[in-house]
Amino acid sequence: MRKSKFTEEQIIGFLKQAEAGMAVAEICRKGGFSDATFYKWRAKFGGMEVSDARRLRELEAENAKLKSLLAEAHLDMHALKSVLGVKRQPHRSSGKPSAS
Repeated sequence: MRKSKFTEEQIIGFLKQAEAGMAVAEICRKGGFSDATFYKWRAKFGGMEVSDARRLRELEAENAKLKSLLAEAHLDMHALKSVLGVKRQPHRSSGKPSAS
């Protein structure tokens, strides 16, 4: 994902200007970004303080790291199964026992 050229402090500052009554179009023109970007930021950062936004960024980074570790563990598990020759069990979509 592309990194924003604006910091959390700047983004929250723009949002606070809008809350104070400044026109969104004016904020966007002065800041050099689109209305769509403003509304995307408002959806993500609306009502936050700078410390909250920093914590959100930290949690998103931690979540990405954990997802990566989980994917790596999943690949390692499949590689180990293939080396050991473990056959994959068929997946049952219903809870009923099969007629064997």
